[in-house]
Amino acid sequence: MYAILDIETTGGKYNEEGITEIAIYKFDGHDIVDQFVSLINPEREIQPFVVNLTGINNGMLKNAPKFFEVAKRIIEITTDCVIVAHNANFDSRILATEFRRLGYDFERKTLCTVELSKKLIPDLPSYKLGRLCRSLGIPVSSRHRAEGDAIATVQLFKLLLNKDTTKTIVKNAVKTENPRNLAPKLLSILDELPSKTGLFYVHNCTSNILYIGKGKNIKKAVNQLFLRTSKNAKIIQDKVVSVSYEETGNELIANLKYVEEVKINKPIYNYIKKPKISVSKLNNENLLIIDKGRHSSEKSVVLIENNEFKGFCFTDLSYQITNIDVLRNLISPMENSIHNRYIIKNYLQKNNIEKLIRF
Repeated sequence: MYAILDIETTGGKYNEEGITEIAIYKFDGHDIVDQFVSLINPEREIQPFVVNLTGINNGMLKNAPKFFEVAKRIIEITTDCVIVAHNANFDSRILATEFRRLGYDFERKTLCTVELSKKLIPDLPSYKLGRLCRSLGIPVSSRHRAEGDAIATVQLFKLLLNKDTTKTIVKNAVKTENPRNLAPKLLSILDELPSKTGLFYVHNCTSNILYIGKGKNIKKAVNQLFLRTSKNAKIIQDKVVSVSYEETGNELIANLKYVEEVKINKPIYNYIKKPKISVSKLNNENLLIIDKGRHSSEKSVVLIENNEFKGFCFTDLSYQITNIDVLRNLISPMENSIHNRYIIKNYLQKNNIEKLIRF
């Protein structure tokens, strides 16, 4: 679970700033499940340059709650969560400072979307939130206000999760404690899974991935794994502590991600049987394969350029699809292998696709 947040402050000397606005979105890796947005009375003057930047002035905060009045809510919404922010060191320091003034030691794991973006989307001209979002076609409303910047960070984080093929982000966030006996433990895990198309990841007590699976129905696929009686299945059932998942919207993306992520993560109980093919050419030089996304307003996009498979992405904006430079930044790159080309050709032959765009 993640608490994706943004904070606006008064400015001023280091460790003497006060919070003027905070926005927190509790995010389970797929959807926002809770939120808290509020102006805060910092009980100190706001620096003029900050007023010009954010539009927040002292008059607006006169009747806003003071930090101690919202501190309990902040603790509640961030408990058992990893704090995610753009420049997380700053936001976590400001929060820790405010809680320290109340005599409370506020500690949470943190993830910085600046650092993650530099790693997963290299070579962009800027990693400032506004410019980064423009490069990726992510809309930002109310720039330099906590709510607008936090929502933009949620959208950015969704993209970063998709690009994280090593599942480093997920492995650092999954729960690694489950004291229940085997049968209740498995039932509890199943209760938290969706009946959607995608991949699932079986984690042990150290959060390592034991097994990666896929299916049209994630819950059904995991249930079938838990019902198997083979030697490896029984070992997985015994060692599983948690199961994370990733919805893909359709089987094409699930199949492509499955091959890629098993190859990268090398789970001990996975084995992919390669198809018996020697050559699989793509018949279109430049093509976008548009199909269902993870929710009704989203589309998946597979990019083929110069007769090579480049990768895929998800988007809910037509601007991102029609602007090829933005689309290239969104794409999670994948290997132009015979196996991947075979998966694409086989899927196109057997399934109806929403749209094909040649460019």
